[in-house]
Amino acid sequence: MSEGAAKKEEKPSKFQAIRGTRDLLPPETALWNRVEQTAHEIFATFGFGEIRIPIFEQTDLFARSIGLDTDVVSKEMYTFEDRDETSVSLRPEATASVCRPTSNTACSNCRSR
Repeated sequence: MSEGAAKKEEKPSKFQAIRGTRDLLPPETALWNRVEQTAHEIFATFGFGEIRIPIFEQTDLFARSIGLDTDVVSKEMYTFEDRDETSVSLRPEATASVCRPTSNTACSNCRSR
């Protein structure tokens, strides 16, 4: 083993935010909360409300919307089977998850106008 590899092994691991992300800590979170509250108020004046979607969905939702043979579905998604042996995936993006409730008419009252 090289000297560089040995030094790398001796170094204790330090968990950091994943590249492209960062942690928001006080007092910065107060600023973000104010920005979000302002956005909520503005959107509400136009009759829009917030939608919150699950972080995971049935894998078929993504396979159907972006294609079973795409790299996203075949290589880039974390997929597992739940207790009922249903294939479930962490959502790689939100489009299909937002469309699901609106296409099922579960969101008929999303707009208050």
